[in-house]
Amino acid sequence: VQLVESGGGLVQPGGSLRLSCAASGFTFSSYAMSWYRQAPGKEREFVAYITSGGGSTNYAGSVKGRFTISRDNAKNTVYLQMNSLKPGDTAVYRCKATGSVYTYWGQGTQVTVSS
Repeated sequence: VQLVESGGGLVQPGGSLRLSCAASGFTFSSYAMSWYRQAPGKEREFVAYITSGGGSTNYAGSVKGRFTISRDNAKNTVYLQMNSLKPGDTAVYRCKATGSVYTYWGQGTQVTVSS
């Protein structure tokens, strides 16, 4: 089982990034997917959630209207489009797969928002 995030990097405030999380080793289309983030010295924080079929999403209040979660079950990939980025969005972003029995986590990708 693998979840591999990519797309992180350094971006200026107001900029955009698109994170990807590529899954393998399990039936991706049967798992709800989430994004979490953790900034240095802070607790891990929920960012966004999407159901297994992609029909329903949910967001943390701090990112609602700026971030969009989506998935492509044919490509076994979940995405996080992040717009209007702020310095407070700086964190390691990790994806999580939640099934009826198992939960899997990726290793994370660093997002740094700074001028």
